[in-house]
Amino acid sequence: MTIYQKITSRNTPVINSPIENGFLEQHNRPDVRKTHLFEGRYENIYLNEQHIPALKPLLDEAIELAEVILDRKNLRAGYWFNYMPPGAMTTLHTHDDDDELLSCVYYVKVPENSGNLIIYNDADNLIQNKIEIESRTGDFIFFKPDIRHEVTKNNSSEFRLSLAFNFGLNKQTD
Repeated sequence: MTIYQKITSRNTPVINSPIENGFLEQHNRPDVRKTHLFEGRYENIYLNEQHIPALKPLLDEAIELAEVILDRKNLRAGYWFNYMPPGAMTTLHTHDDDDELLSCVYYVKVPENSGNLIIYNDADNLIQNKIEIESRTGDFIFFKPDIRHEVTKNNSSEFRLSLAFNFGLNKQTD
């Protein structure tokens, strides 16, 4: 796999609006788990297909694409929403905490100037090996979990909404 792979979802026209609306209806419920509080914003908001049924086809598509990229079957996906209001950004991090084989971001809503994904090809020389990937509604960006990445500041007047995924082996089939 190259440093990253961009694939446009085949389901975007059908699912993005229901996913966005479902997120906006559900994300402030007191029973919704949220983690990674930075500067007054939770970076990870955990809603699933029971909260938002329109997530099911997106989740199925993401797993199918990850299985093709990794040439493996029976993958599982952990995922969470990232809601970025104007002025928000996501700091440098990786996703290689557990047994992840592949990571991905899917863009539900990306207003103009709402931030781009930055990945780094070499952890030793961040400046020289910086790759800026334009964030576009409907795109999946797949990358290795140990790739350092961040998201630039949302300079728009609207929120940006994405889903992050980590893929690993389905423990039930090991």
